[in-house]
Amino acid sequence: MTELLTLMSSGQTATGAANGQGNPMSMLVMLIPLVLMIVIFYFLIIRPEKKRSKKMKEMLDNLEVADEIVTAGGIIGRVLSVKEDTVLIETGSDRTKIRVLKSSIAENRTVHDTQEESK
Repeated sequence: MTELLTLMSSGQTATGAANGQGNPMSMLVMLIPLVLMIVIFYFLIIRPEKKRSKKMKEMLDNLEVADEIVTAGGIIGRVLSVKEDTVLIETGSDRTKIRVLKSSIAENRTVHDTQEESK
């Protein structure tokens, strides 16, 4: 019974420390894992996604007529005209023309001189 009372009284002092009545060192020790998690999320998730989106935006801005592209749906075609938010592509040997959104373009398979110089 005395052991139970001892555990209960020590639990009350621990909650007192958690409410800000403890020393500042214990609060610092509690914040370190949170800060580490934020840093890990930044380097593993946020930073690579920003790089990917920047690279994709650059690719879409550099689309030119006669580039061979692949859409997100898997359609392969050649660019006939580029407008602000749409692209007209020609697919297949029967010269079918399709207008697609720029945002649906997944890949540009044409290698430009500026891309070769940066590698």
